[in-house]
Amino acid sequence: MSDFNNSLNKLSENIEKVIVGKKDVIDLAVITLLCRGHLLIEDVPGLGKTMLARAIAGSLALHFKRIQFTPDLLPSDITGVSIYNQKNGEFEFRSGPVFTNILLADEINRTTPRTQSSLLESMEESQVTIDGKTYPLPETFMVIATQNPIELQGTYPLPEAQLDRFFMKIKVGYPSMDQEVKVMEMQVKEHPIHSISSVLSSSELKTMQDAVKDVYLDKSVKEYIVQIVDATREHTHLNLGASPRGSIYLMRASQAMALLQGVSFVEPSIVKHMAVPILSHRIMVKPQSKLEGITPEKVLEDILSSVPVPVRQS
Repeated sequence: MSDFNNSLNKLSENIEKVIVGKKDVIDLAVITLLCRGHLLIEDVPGLGKTMLARAIAGSLALHFKRIQFTPDLLPSDITGVSIYNQKNGEFEFRSGPVFTNILLADEINRTTPRTQSSLLESMEESQVTIDGKTYPLPETFMVIATQNPIELQGTYPLPEAQLDRFFMKIKVGYPSMDQEVKVMEMQVKEHPIHSISSVLSSSELKTMQDAVKDVYLDKSVKEYIVQIVDATREHTHLNLGASPRGSIYLMRASQAMALLQGVSFVEPSIVKHMAVPILSHRIMVKPQSKLEGITPEKVLEDILSSVPVPVRQS
């Protein structure tokens, strides 16, 4: 475990050369990658969401592509298209930008639901089907989508099925004054993203991804996870609770966090730490509760404070 911990710390530190003062955000992004998941980042423009995606790709020598989502974007602009070749009389498939390792779906909620849904198959099954033919995506494939807050003009809320495909949702947040000064100093001559180099190979990443499932969970911790998720289905402020996928993802994220911390088992405190980024986008607050200022995060905090924490038996 210590070897994995050292390697993961090296990866996080390398990303921090670009993303200043956001270690928690970087750790959550790394956990998503370890769990072979996809990341949704919701925040206002200009907080480094794009640079985070590029820094992850650069730190692992992975291929990176970016799609700017706009209202006129078509599904074929993402997945690719079959074009008729007059010379040989056959259709040829020209792959879209989804065929990469790290795909940045920038401002995903500025495009129509029809185009948003074109990512569903690739995110769930790591493949794309065009004209009845299926094309596999690379073994390492991660979508990092950025989303503007839904209050901003020209946005389309992501449907529940699309949201559920994302392993977790996080926010970057504004830097402190000292952090912002450091960001400015780092970019006096050029952006640090241009000098970032890889610190881990794809094979090392795969080894760590496989190791996540070996992190031990006691039965009491598994039951604790299910109790948290089940509480979302009965909460008075919620129209929609988390599905069993939420339980599975919370378990897997907790295992990855333990690996990141260099421990061989999952403590209940780790589960509590991972609950909000894993579950907040999987629950739906009632309209009348929204008017009272109730948010998914507040509901989850209430649940985490009320569900009994398992005690380790001596």
